Amino acid sequence: MKKIYIGKTKDVFALENGNYLLKFKDDVTGTDGVFDPGANTVGLSIEGVGNVNLKMSVFFFERLKEAGIRTHYVAANLEDTTMEVIPAKFFGKGLEVICRHKAVGSFIRRYGDYIQDGADLPDYVEMTFKDDERGDPLVTKDALVALGVMTEEQYDEIKAMTQRITRIIADCLLEKGVVLYDIKLEFGFSGGEVILIDEIASGNMRAYKDGKYVEPMALDEIVMKN
Repeated sequence: MKKIYIGKTKDVFALENGNYLLKFKDDVTGTDGVFDPGANTVGLSIEGVGNVNLKMSVFFFERLKEAGIRTHYVAANLEDTTMEVIPAKFFGKGLEVICRHKAVGSFIRRYGDYIQDGADLPDYVEMTFKDDERGDPLVTKDALVALGVMTEEQYDEIKAMTQRITRIIADCLLEKGVVLYDIKLEFGFSGGEVILIDEIASGNMRAYKDGKYVEPMALDEIVMKN
């Protein structure tokens, strides 16, 4: 294997069969030793968190596979904390897609004059560029097309896939008594098709149980508990 990328929470290796291997690490994002899933820097290490994130990702990738949704997931080795994926190209230099079922977080900070905190949202989808220096700026459909990042058809497909994926994940969580407020996903394209990439971990979700926010590590325990 050849290491081709060192990430904050995962390293990427090239396999002889043409696929990639993602090595999940115990490093998590945060600031001054405090865990923060939205931070842009590694803040601390939590023993076993890489394995937990991998298990949760496999849990959801398998359900998406059953639903016929295209992803980069091939297989996983829980002992080595690795996941094999098919290669995919980023849109631009990286794009994050957020689906919101509730008005919270940055959404309410931006639009709080027009909507109440915690109000329902109709599978609202927004996209941001992965750009630490510029604070991951929001980007519109028109801008993405004008900048040559994607076509109108690709945007519409990603939006529809995001809404469908989010509903599936939300239904899985609801079975555990957890309500999904929002989730952050990533997409790429492979063989001319749009596919879901990266991981599906608790650190990319905002969820509540009995009206109270569920911390990522606690969410892992709830979801993975039989």
